[in-house]
Amino acid sequence: MKKGPWITGLAIALSVACTENPKEKEESMSAELNYPETRKDSTVDDYFGTKVMDPYRWLEDDRSPETEAWVKAENKVSFGYLETIPYRDELKEKLTELWNYEKVGAPFEEGDYTYFYKNNGLQNQYVIYRFKTGEGNMDNAEVFLDPNTFAEDGSTSLGGMSFTKDGSLCAYQISEGGSDWRKVIIIDAVSKQQIGDTLKDVKFSGLSWRGKEGFYYSSYDKPVNGSQLTAMTDMHKLYFHRLGTPQSEDELIFGGERMKRRYISGYVTEDSEYLVISAAESTTGNELYIKRLDMPNAAFKSIVTGFDSEQGIIHTAGDMIWIKTNLNAPNGRVVKTSFEALDPENWVDVIPETENVLEIGSAGGKFFATYMIDAVHKVYQYSVDGQMEREIELPGPGSVGGFGGKWEDKELYYSFTSYIYPGTTFKYNIESGASELYRKSAVNFDPELYVSKQVFYTSKDGTKVPMIITHKKGIQLDGSNPTMLYGYGGFNVSLTPYFSTSNIVWLQQGGVYAVANLRGGGEYGEKWHEAGTLMKKQNVFDDFIAAGEYLIAQKYTTSEKLAISGGSNGGLLVAATLTQRPDLMAVALPAVGVLDMLRYHKFTAGAGWHTDYGTADDSQEMFQYLYGYSPLHNVKEGVEYPATMVTTGDHDDRVVPAHSFKFAAELQAKYSGSNPMLIRIETNAGHGAGKPTDKIIQEQADKWAFSLYNMGYMSLPHPYATETAAH
Repeated sequence: MKKGPWITGLAIALSVACTENPKEKEESMSAELNYPETRKDSTVDDYFGTKVMDPYRWLEDDRSPETEAWVKAENKVSFGYLETIPYRDELKEKLTELWNYEKVGAPFEEGDYTYFYKNNGLQNQYVIYRFKTGEGNMDNAEVFLDPNTFAEDGSTSLGGMSFTKDGSLCAYQISEGGSDWRKVIIIDAVSKQQIGDTLKDVKFSGLSWRGKEGFYYSSYDKPVNGSQLTAMTDMHKLYFHRLGTPQSEDELIFGGERMKRRYISGYVTEDSEYLVISAAESTTGNELYIKRLDMPNAAFKSIVTGFDSEQGIIHTAGDMIWIKTNLNAPNGRVVKTSFEALDPENWVDVIPETENVLEIGSAGGKFFATYMIDAVHKVYQYSVDGQMEREIELPGPGSVGGFGGKWEDKELYYSFTSYIYPGTTFKYNIESGASELYRKSAVNFDPELYVSKQVFYTSKDGTKVPMIITHKKGIQLDGSNPTMLYGYGGFNVSLTPYFSTSNIVWLQQGGVYAVANLRGGGEYGEKWHEAGTLMKKQNVFDDFIAAGEYLIAQKYTTSEKLAISGGSNGGLLVAATLTQRPDLMAVALPAVGVLDMLRYHKFTAGAGWHTDYGTADDSQEMFQYLYGYSPLHNVKEGVEYPATMVTTGDHDDRVVPAHSFKFAAELQAKYSGSNPMLIRIETNAGHGAGKPTDKIIQEQADKWAFSLYNMGYMSLPHPYATETAAH
C-alpha cells in the first residue's frame, strides 16, 4: 500500500526424506486443533438490494475485551501447533546464525559530520553513528542515536531523520509498536541534547526544515470517537512547527477544511527558495503547488491540478524548475519550465519518455535516470540540459538504489542487489564516472552456486508476464522441489530483484523461489498498473495462478510442494488465489492482507486505495465485482483449502487486523478438512516497518516451518549442508 513498506515474501524449505507417513501425521495434528468458538452476530448490510451477512463485525473493535480474548485464544492454538513442528527451533537457530553479521549503510554528510547506519548483527534496530568529516572514520565513530534504547523489547523504531542545511539541528520520528502514528523529537545535533517539546500524533509525514526556524510536517486530526488504530483518517494537513513554540501553535499551511485532500506533503527545495506541496486523494495521481519562501504572504501557484498524473519537482535553480512527470507520458519524463510559466503547455522536455519506466534522481549537478527494463534496472547519467553522458556499468541484472544526493556533491553511494547478489555498496565519482566497491555484504552466501533467471509465461488472456526463478544450480526438474511463489500486483509497486538473508537456507537445500511481476504493479508503467485495477483486478489473480501453473508444468514443483506468499495488497492476492484455486497449492501465507473488500475503505487511510480497488458504495456493478472476489466473502463450505496461516499485527493501522481476524474466523468456521487454518497475531507490532529483528526471525521461522510441515516434510535429517560440501 502507499505510504509505507509492504511485507516481503521470503521462504525456507528443505528437501528431505520423510520418516513418517505425512498424511497420518497431518491428520493427527489436525485432530489436536481445537479452534476457539468465534461468536457470530446478526449484522447484515444491504448493498443495492443484496443482503450481505457480516457475523464477525464485532472483531473490528480492537479495544474490546472480547476481541482481546479472541486474539489470545487464537494465538494459543497457532503457537501450540507451531511448537509441535519438530524442526521449528532448528530453523530459528539457523536463521539467527545467518542474520548475525554486521550490516552497514552508505555514509552521508550533514554539517561537520559523516553519518551512517549500522547493525552489529542481531540488534533489533539499526544504530546511527557519526564521525567528524575528514578527521575520523567508521572504526572510531561515536553513537549518535540508538533506537534500541527507545523500548526494552525493541518495538519502538526510528521513522526517519531530517537535518538543517548546516547540520546543526536534527528532527527525527519514532514509531511505537509499529503504528503509523509518530512522535517527533528535536535535538541539537552537535550536543545531541533535546530541544523543546516532543510533537505527537504525526502521520504519513516527512520533515523539511525552513532554515533553522522550524520545519514542515503532515498529519491528521487524531480520532476522538473510535479507535485510534482503526478509525478513518482522510483529511491531511501540512503544518509549520516553529522551534521553541508548543505544537498547539503550529501554523496550518495547507489542507484541512479549506483544501480537503487525503495525502499532503510539503518540502523546501535544496536551494531554500521554494516550498513545494504535493496533494492527492488516493494512491494514484497528485496535484503540485509551489510558492516562493521570500514572499510568505503570496498565494501558492498551481503547477498541476487534478489527479490524472503524478509529478514532483526534482531541481530548482533561480526561476527554472525541473519536474519529473507522467503527464502525457505514462512511463515518465523530465521537463523544465520557469516559475513564471508553470502551466504544462509551457513545459519543455529534458529527458523525453521512452518505452521503459523512468525514475529520476539528482546529485552533483547531474540527473540520474534509472530505467526499469523487464523488472531490472539500468542507470544513465544526464546533464541538466538532457544530454546523456554515460551509462553506469552495474554488476549484472538487478536492482539499484541511492542515485541521489546534494547538488554540490562530488561523489555518491549506490547499492546493488539481486536474488543471488547480496546488497553491496559502491562509491561513484560523478565527474569521472568511476565506480569502486565501498562495502561488500558479510553474509555467509556463495552466489556462484546458484542461478537466477527470468522467464515469460502466458496468463489467462494471453498476456506475457515476467517471473524470476531462483534456485541452486543442478536441481532436477522432476516436480520434487519445494517452491515458494511470491507476488504483489498493485498500487504501481514494482518487484525488482532483491537479496534476502531468509532465503539462504531454502536455496542451499534445493528450494525454488519465484517472484512474478503481475499486472497492477509498475514494471511496465501506468498501463501495466491500470490493467490490474478496479474491474480488471481479476487479471492480477489470473497472472498469479498462471505463474503457479507454469512452475508445475515446467516440473519445478507440484501442487503438493507449492506455497504462495504475499503481504498487504499481496495478502489479498494470496487469499483471493486460495479461494479461487485451492487445488493449486499446498500452503497459503496471506500476511497483513486487505481481505474484506466491501469495508476496507472505512478504516484508517483505506479510502485512499479506491483508485486501485473501487468501493462497494460506488455502484451496483462495482459492488458485485468486489463481492465476487473479496476473500472474506468467498470462503465456501466443503472445499479442501490449502494449509493456511494468516499473519497480522495487533497494531497494524495501515491494513487493520480485523481483515485477518474475520477471514481466519470464516475459514475455521466453514472448513472441515484436515489442513490447519491458523492465524498468527504478532502483538505490539504493526504493518511491518520497524519490526524488531528478533520478531522478524521468529515469524520467518514459523512461516517456513509451517510451509515445510504442510508439504509433508516430517524431519530435517541433513538440513544445513555446508558450501564446501555443496561443491
